Amino acid sequence: MTQAAARHILVEAEVFCEELKNRIDSGEDFGEVAKEFSSCPSSEKGGDLGVFGPGQMVKEFDEVVFSASINEVQGPIKTQFGFHLIEVTSRTE
Repeated sequence: MTQAAARHILVEAEVFCEELKNRIDSGEDFGEVAKEFSSCPSSEKGGDLGVFGPGQMVKEFDEVVFSASINEVQGPIKTQFGFHLIEVTSRTE
């Protein structure tokens, strides 16, 4: 079964999510940005969500995690929880 590992940053506003993506694209560390700004409890671990399979996350999140390039920040992705930046750190088929 396909499995993926990812980390994410969750915020309420799309504009703020875009600002954080620009900071990461400019060289700031994803994990440090997650620790400072993400509203998800995973922020304590730099946004790390661990390993999971398809269907364990909300649909919009799953679609990105199981199709995006590895180690490339994706987003903003809107879900029922807010706006996410997502980085897939590994995936196995």
